[in-house]
Amino acid sequence: MNPVKALENHGQAVWLDFLARGFVAKGDLKKLIDTDGVKGVTSNPSIFEKAIGSSDEYDAPIGRALKKGDRPVADLFEHLAVEDIQHAADVLRPVYDELKGHDGFVSLEVSPYLAMDTKGTIAEAEHLWKAVHRKNLMVKVPATPEGLPAIEHLIGEGISINITLLFSQKVYIQVAKAYIAGLEKLVADGGDPTHVASVASFFVSRIDTAVDKQLDERIARANDPHEKERLAALKGKVAIANAKLAYQEYKKLFSGARWEKLAAKGAKPQRLLWASTGTKNKDYSDVLYVEELIGANTVNTVPPATLDAFRDHGKLRDSLEENVDEARDVLTELDKSGISLDAITEELVKDGVKLFADAADKLYGAVAHKRATVLGAAIGAQKLALGASLEKAVEKSTEEWRASAKIRKLWRKDKSVWTNDDENKWLGWLDSLAKADIADYEDYAQRVKGQNFSDAVVLGMGGSSLGPEVLAETFPKKSGFPKLHVLDSTDPAQVRAMEKTVDLKKTLFIVSSKSGGTTEPNVMKDYFFAQVSKAIGADKAGHRFIAVTDPGSSLEKVATKQGFARIFHGDPAIGGRYSVLSPFGLVPAATAGIDLRSLIHHTLAMVRSCGADVPPHENPGVQLGLAMGLAGVEGRDKVTIFSSRKIADFGAWAEQLIAESTGKDGKGLVPVNGETLGDVSVYGDDRFFIDLRTESESDAAHDEKLDALEQAGHPVVRIVMKSIEHIGQEFYRFEMATAVAGAVIGINPFDQPDVEAAKVKTRELTAAFEKSGALPKESPVITTDEADLYTDEINAADLRKAGADGTLESWLKAHFSRVDAGDYVALLAYIERNAAHIDTLQAARLAIRDECHVATCAEFGPRFLHSTGQAYKGGPDSGVFLQVTADDAKDLPVPGQKASFGVIKAAQARGDFGVLTERGRRALRVHLKGDLAQGLKALDDAIQQALN
Repeated sequence: MNPVKALENHGQAVWLDFLARGFVAKGDLKKLIDTDGVKGVTSNPSIFEKAIGSSDEYDAPIGRALKKGDRPVADLFEHLAVEDIQHAADVLRPVYDELKGHDGFVSLEVSPYLAMDTKGTIAEAEHLWKAVHRKNLMVKVPATPEGLPAIEHLIGEGISINITLLFSQKVYIQVAKAYIAGLEKLVADGGDPTHVASVASFFVSRIDTAVDKQLDERIARANDPHEKERLAALKGKVAIANAKLAYQEYKKLFSGARWEKLAAKGAKPQRLLWASTGTKNKDYSDVLYVEELIGANTVNTVPPATLDAFRDHGKLRDSLEENVDEARDVLTELDKSGISLDAITEELVKDGVKLFADAADKLYGAVAHKRATVLGAAIGAQKLALGASLEKAVEKSTEEWRASAKIRKLWRKDKSVWTNDDENKWLGWLDSLAKADIADYEDYAQRVKGQNFSDAVVLGMGGSSLGPEVLAETFPKKSGFPKLHVLDSTDPAQVRAMEKTVDLKKTLFIVSSKSGGTTEPNVMKDYFFAQVSKAIGADKAGHRFIAVTDPGSSLEKVATKQGFARIFHGDPAIGGRYSVLSPFGLVPAATAGIDLRSLIHHTLAMVRSCGADVPPHENPGVQLGLAMGLAGVEGRDKVTIFSSRKIADFGAWAEQLIAESTGKDGKGLVPVNGETLGDVSVYGDDRFFIDLRTESESDAAHDEKLDALEQAGHPVVRIVMKSIEHIGQEFYRFEMATAVAGAVIGINPFDQPDVEAAKVKTRELTAAFEKSGALPKESPVITTDEADLYTDEINAADLRKAGADGTLESWLKAHFSRVDAGDYVALLAYIERNAAHIDTLQAARLAIRDECHVATCAEFGPRFLHSTGQAYKGGPDSGVFLQVTADDAKDLPVPGQKASFGVIKAAQARGDFGVLTERGRRALRVHLKGDLAQGLKALDDAIQQALN
């Protein structure tokens, strides 16, 4: 007779430790049931990983599942696993019915990530029980300290449980008692125990592997031949002895009055299941852990190779109760040898949890890869060409992140990922988009459309303005909806230009401020509220204003008092620079008629790609973040962003995110946005390039230069979006990447400690103006025909030593002479941000880049104070700053304040410059005189002469 099938005559059931879709579908499982008497199937993450990752048989099912709608990787795997388990359970159902529920089970494991989480284990087990919806399912729960209460709870709910990762007799007793207690609770609650079954999976071969290693070490050290012989005699014996003694405990536990009371109601004893029965030591018989553990009312779950081996040459006998006293002697001798079986089994549980978690990482990585392949261009493609050194560092860090479960910790909002400060309070952006009330936004958008507004203006700064600006610049005006504009300046000319651009009678204003206390949006609101009141009447003005702010802010109070048409609340757990996919970005988008349903749909695909269930090697946000962070640590801290024409404004948003998040504590990344792509020769080895474009755009000359950079050894990241409708994916990718980079650099990416310093100085100056009617006097270090120059004494002394004399050109030449390799030059202009001025700054920065071979930034104040200003003050001391100010040709009053827009801007510029010099930065301020256009021309000429 077939030895495998004959095991049933000895009271032992054989289960198969293997499962795959084709194996069931082609009838192979049914064949084993018929020929070998197989009575059950077990699965685990390792089994599914081999089935899914090592073949293409799951490609079509994954494709079919995704056709019905995208889903997170864990959900996608669960969908596949549930189908497989259901199919196997259906094949085994006749066995279950014939044996009246005593056998015929299929096991499905809860996520190994939950091994130390009682509540999570209970919730997932309940969910899987309902999802599979088969009586002959067993949910696998690990025998960890946290798993034990879950086992009792789940049995008490009538769910059949396979307890896994059992190594110790002591823990086995706890498991059996948990099962009995669960049954007692079920009965007490009126439940029927006849439908509940359980096995305790007692692992075998892993024990011998661990014990034999320690025995070999002691044998090698022993000098006495008799001791060597005694120790050698224990090899390959401990696991079987341990299992035999566990079986003796089983017999005690499932007898006596307490058990008989349950048995009378139809309860089934929890059988011992021998797991890990494939032989790992080639010196031992390949059927050792089957032949030596045959006994009544037990299960042996075997891998296919062991099943084949036992069928071929297995020997049958009732071995489980043989030589029990000898088994005790074996464990006594082991203890005498100084080897603690308790310590070994405790370690094996930890290793088992880790091995299953590692397998789950591989499994989810395989599913994530197949998901990405099916979705294709629906997820923006990302290619990292990092060079050998950085690529190796990223690979090492990727494995460290995987092994330490950092992406799961990040999603659990665990501040230990960063600095253990308050990072956990600022992670609302991770999942906020999934909670967005799309119907409410759509209703609001239709109300806006119904009022026939010609324009909509966002009044905000930093995170409240830069995201909406990307949307305004990227999406064309939609018919029937207002044209979206953004104002983020206190420059009088810029405020006045916006007023001239729009029709005040037909414009909607969105006042956007998280705290409600930010100076710029408040004064902009005051100005335009007064102007709209004049245009349509004070009683109607409030109807033209929307507020986006955190609950309870001062702006909410003002908006309520002034009768704003709508107040949208932000999430206090989302910082400004991470808020574009929250109401701070979605309200302006809805106002402009952008299809939010589509935008959110596309963006959620990236959220899923960056999810907690996507291991670091398949997680695009983590990969980009590790590359950025490690490059920065290695000295390539100038993150240079190129954005194609259709998404040209994206870099302005990204530079705020990166600079304000990472630039602090003397560390961080310096984003470089707006530099046109140059020849290889103009770049130093401090660059990290990111190139973004849409699928429909091509630029052969640009690509040729990028290729040249890569060939020269510069790290280059290429990201290709399917269309502008997918811009939300890039917002999210960069948010995740920046958070990860912050962890690599070792800073809190959610605070901005140095932004407040400039605000304090600005408030001091405006307070002085309110008292005296003038800003405090300041003395230039030199006056020329074109400009007055300002800096502190230390900078002035250094510049004079470098040759600065009585001309603007000499001071600029001395200033640029302080630029070293690895530095960057930032032009900070507190003037109107318009096309002509942008071109002027661009020409100057490119001349500096090409001559000095350093990174350059061209920024407009006060806008950059809420963006890159943090990195300039708090980041690496590698910046050389040229601030440009000018007298305003025509100032503009702020209603209800002495300080005008021009005064506020001047105070902001002086406050900013004061902090730069206090921090020891290399900084020079040029205050242009007279006509601004002529002054800028003179400055440009002086820069060109200084460089030449």
